[in-house]
Amino acid sequence: MAVSDEYKEFVADQLGPLGPVRIRNMFGGAGVYLDDLMFGLIVGETLFLKADERNRSDFEAEEMGPFLYEPPSGKTVAMSYYELPERLYDDPDELVLWARKALDAALAAKSAQPARRKTARPGI
Repeated sequence: MAVSDEYKEFVADQLGPLGPVRIRNMFGGAGVYLDDLMFGLIVGETLFLKADERNRSDFEAEEMGPFLYEPPSGKTVAMSYYELPERLYDDPDELVLWARKALDAALAAKSAQPARRKTARPGI
């Protein structure tokens, strides 16, 4: 399901206090970025934020679950992005706190990945 331009603009406005948030279309949804760090995912008209062991319990306490998708293999996969509780849209300060925790989770996940080495191409 495609993400409407209006919803993308709404999310960017809500997350504006974080800095220059960018939203890029991807795979029928959209990624939410600060600089080059993806910390959110939009599917349809639903925002999901990155979660790890430090903030997952916040989502679970609100009975919010992870984004699930079914690849061609047919096995359902849960991603590390959890649905944002709707009540946070009425509390912009708390929404930004949750987003900052999602940024921390995304940064931790990125730093845990092994560094990619660029390979030289012959003749270049």
